[in-house]
Amino acid sequence: MMTALSLARRNLGDVWPNPAVGCILVRDGVVLGRGWTGRGGRPHAETEALRQAREAAAGATAYVTLEPCDHHGETPPCSQALIKAGIRRAVVAVEDPDPRVSGRGNERMVRAHIEVSIGVLADEARDLNEGFFLRCREQRPLFTLKSATTLDGRIATRTGESRWITGERARAMAHRLRAEHDAVLVGSGTAIADDPELTCRLPGLGKRSPVRIVADGRLRLPESAKLVKQAGDLPTWILTSSDASSEKRDKLVAAGVEVIDVMADEKGRMDATAMAKALGECGLTRVLIEGGGVLAASFLTADLVDRVAWFRSPKVFGGDARPVAAEFGITQVRDAPTFVRTGVYTFGDDTLETYRRTR
Repeated sequence: MMTALSLARRNLGDVWPNPAVGCILVRDGVVLGRGWTGRGGRPHAETEALRQAREAAAGATAYVTLEPCDHHGETPPCSQALIKAGIRRAVVAVEDPDPRVSGRGNERMVRAHIEVSIGVLADEARDLNEGFFLRCREQRPLFTLKSATTLDGRIATRTGESRWITGERARAMAHRLRAEHDAVLVGSGTAIADDPELTCRLPGLGKRSPVRIVADGRLRLPESAKLVKQAGDLPTWILTSSDASSEKRDKLVAAGVEVIDVMADEKGRMDATAMAKALGECGLTRVLIEGGGVLAASFLTADLVDRVAWFRSPKVFGGDARPVAAEFGITQVRDAPTFVRTGVYTFGDDTLETYRRTR
């Protein structure tokens, strides 16, 4: 099952709206087939493993990181495919929360006299597909807040300069995070100030660039921005208010940008909960928030930051520099968003700390 989970991670961030699943077929200690969810969700892991095993799958044990699907979509149900192949046993890490499945795949296999074991490495399997589980349960994706700061939590000097706070090795890891998420989200202030590309530029992973999203309630992003100029080749979305300039909207759409309406206040500020709902409706399961401070504060106060990836550089900018999160009115310690540290990693002089929110 550990191997099946490692297979599932191979296309993590590139399978939405589907979960990332791994499957291994074994008989008499010999691996007959391996599969993992393909780009865009096809082929399914079980289908690929069965294709490799062919007739040898009869009498085998299938190790699957998520309950096999039991509904007709672009392909027949994987539960039926496993039954038809004649497997003897299925070891399933965790039940699928999708209401179209939710126990039905396991039940179908049991009715076909296949021995089904559930719960092997269940926590690890849930962690891997937490974004998919959240979209099924709360109709929103998982949000990871990524920050690159100084020791005193600053993301830029008082003049706005931020290149580069961390070193090359840490920045490479940040690009890997982009590859492992469906989309990367920034605020309009960051998009205008930094004019980023928000792509994955690691060797061999250029095709794994996420959907680029800008939260821009007043459509301030200029048509000259790299994000707009590249929109014809790379998926680019803008979240904005429904009463934003129709003329600017038309120009952005003509450039290839997808404009998505989100409820906003009279100042064009969009509610994080509404943004999360809109992105969930688009099918996203994993979103990386890269800045800036206002956007970070919005998602923190809405209790929507599920994970944190905090890169820390051994520099100090001082109190007049720009903080990782804007003000959000915390007056008592007990009201602060709280996280549990899950890992510490070193990249040269820089440190990456990972956290998940407490439930």
